Amino acid sequence: MRNEYPRADFVRKDWLSLNGEWDFSFEYGPACKIQVPFVYQCKKSGINDQKTCRTVTYKRKLTVPPGWRGKDIVLHFGAADYRCKVCVNGRYVGGHVGGHTPFELDITDDVNWKEEEILVIVEDFPTDETIARGKQFWREKPEYIWYTGSTGIWQSVWIEPRTKACFEWIHFTPDIDNGQVKISYRLGDGTPLPCSSKWEITLQGETFFSGELLCREYEDSFTVTVFGNHVLSGPFHSDGLCWSPDSPTLFDVTAQLLEDGKAADTVNSYFGMRKISLENGMLYLNNHPCYQKLLLDQGYWEESLLTAPDDEAFRQDILRAKAMGFNGCRKHEKLEDPRFLYWADKLGFLVWEGMASFISYTPSAAAQFIKEWEEVIHRDYNHPSIIVWGMLNESWGVPQIYDNLMQQHYAASLYHLAHSLDSTRLVISNDGWEMTETDVCAIHSYSHGTEDDRRQQLVFAECVKTWPGIESGKIVSHLPFAKGYHYQGQPVILTEFGGISGAEGEEGWGYTCAHSEKEFLEVYRRLITVLNDSEILCGFCYTQLADVQQETNGLLNKMHEFKYDPKKIREINQLIERRMV
Repeated sequence: MRNEYPRADFVRKDWLSLNGEWDFSFEYGPACKIQVPFVYQCKKSGINDQKTCRTVTYKRKLTVPPGWRGKDIVLHFGAADYRCKVCVNGRYVGGHVGGHTPFELDITDDVNWKEEEILVIVEDFPTDETIARGKQFWREKPEYIWYTGSTGIWQSVWIEPRTKACFEWIHFTPDIDNGQVKISYRLGDGTPLPCSSKWEITLQGETFFSGELLCREYEDSFTVTVFGNHVLSGPFHSDGLCWSPDSPTLFDVTAQLLEDGKAADTVNSYFGMRKISLENGMLYLNNHPCYQKLLLDQGYWEESLLTAPDDEAFRQDILRAKAMGFNGCRKHEKLEDPRFLYWADKLGFLVWEGMASFISYTPSAAAQFIKEWEEVIHRDYNHPSIIVWGMLNESWGVPQIYDNLMQQHYAASLYHLAHSLDSTRLVISNDGWEMTETDVCAIHSYSHGTEDDRRQQLVFAECVKTWPGIESGKIVSHLPFAKGYHYQGQPVILTEFGGISGAEGEEGWGYTCAHSEKEFLEVYRRLITVLNDSEILCGFCYTQLADVQQETNGLLNKMHEFKYDPKKIREINQLIERRMV
């Protein structure tokens, strides 16, 4: 059961989970039962049927707690794929387009304070190449890099009461150089102005700030000094107050809106003091070089597909990745559940966040994708673990980007969009190749040679050593930059490589193969040694964290358990750590 509070960075005390058993039907047919938020295609849903279906219907009854009378009742959906319509007690209350981002509906006027009925109709378009689908296959059986599709509700559903005077959102923008945090907020339209707000920032019970603020506008900001202007010494702040993978310090925040001196709305949140910057062709974390040792993370589970089987699964994935010596992940073709980001914040794990791509370019597809990316950045703004927005991947959705000006402008617009909404993170226009404007030169290559292909091994080793070698195109299937764009000294990171499939007796495929743990470790050590010898690379992302269906090149198996000794993988990864000292 998924009954944890869905948004750890925006918590209210009173809420009611609507996860669990709902009535469900295909194409308005006879009802069966489904376990929300698991899609019907997976085992955890209780249905486990992979047939393609365009329309599915959910229905459930509930009783709103009587103590919520007099407040606004808000219905939340974490994500439903793809087009959603919602009715309450037979009345249409709203909907949403886009399968990856959250939405909420004010259902106050539709609640009868008896037994309520919620009806959700979700339309999916499994063969439409213009909607964002990521790795979801358009056929019933997965093949190659494509996985089982997901239709309908796949993240948590819940309701909560809100007063007219309330916070709509709160964003935190850290400034470690001055020891300050900018707090921006938006109040609900029903909030009477002016009004008072109360703010408290604490760390492990110690109060760093406490004060009241008069709110005169619905949207405003103010700046708080957290720890003053300290000089950084060593890789992290001398007082341990900056967030990093080795020291994931989080400040707790309590924000209250006051009416007649009493709290009308209380929200609990948190933030991390963290800075990402570029210097000398390298990525810097908190003003010090930070070599990226990432895992490609598809975010799929054998029994539950895109939805984690439980909250602990997120935590365990991160702990296992860290045990193997990785300091982060590149989320691949999936906007991940906010609960994963919470655990990344709490445990200290860098995240390159991406979104599910569409396949075929049209102006309407581009416009919808931009809309969803705006929702992504707004939803996840507060997570210190996120250091990169990856807007596109391997020219998916923009197949003519190399010399098509329209598609180039689109990629560049995504880059500028992200920077216009968020000044604290790096942005990659097109991860893999054919980049336009980008903060990181992110390249993909699986051309590192098999054990019996010594010639290709040498070509790979020589090419990744310097920029001219990478630019030569001998180890990538496309040129690094689109026509008219050129390398301008950005950090160069190999953001996909490896893909080694193998443990003895294992069936499936990978980009290369090892038939035993010993053979795998030999190949992995060879690859990491090559990257360590590079004069240009300042990070890597290994493919991949876990096996997914037929793709068996994970360091974890399909049940997200270790396939190899994590200490031995960590020892190999530390070769690069020693070089960075």
